[in-house]
Amino acid sequence: MTKTALLVIDAQELIINEKLYAFERFIYNIRTLIFEARRNGVEVIYVRHDDGEEKLLSKGNAGFDVYNGFAPETGERVFDKYVNSPFRDSGLLDYLIENGVKRLLVTGLQTEYCIDATVKCGFEHGFEIIVPDYCNSTFDNEFMTSEQTYCYYNEFIWKNRYASCVDIYEAVEILREKSL
Repeated sequence: MTKTALLVIDAQELIINEKLYAFERFIYNIRTLIFEARRNGVEVIYVRHDDGEEKLLSKGNAGFDVYNGFAPETGERVFDKYVNSPFRDSGLLDYLIENGVKRLLVTGLQTEYCIDATVKCGFEHGFEIIVPDYCNSTFDNEFMTSEQTYCYYNEFIWKNRYASCVDIYEAVEILREKSL
């Protein structure tokens, strides 16, 4: 079986709020996946983004920690990154390789930034990438609404190119495979 991990990217207190696209569904779906991963022995790995000193999203500042509703349990790994890709200089790539992980379920924030980088870079590093529906989100920007951005990446850019974009039920089934 393929060893799988659930990645929770940049789901930090400062940026999780009701302005996110499909907020309630996003929260519910990620909580569901975290619960199923833990219940089935699939590792949950967290990644936090650090914008650096004197920035709001910076280690030591309020809001830097993982969103309380998704909080890591004792022993779950947390990696900090300083660029969009969690595979660059965070230790995550080496950890995944050393532990034989081949498949990643990618969740978190923000769709067009760190989730896009995670999907594409993970694909380039040879991981099988799974993107569950409504498990990534973003905010409106000056070019597109949050819904347009979500649909553009999940339904056009990643699907059948870089990732398998699946519904939440299929994602849960993947976690139930006990693929350790």
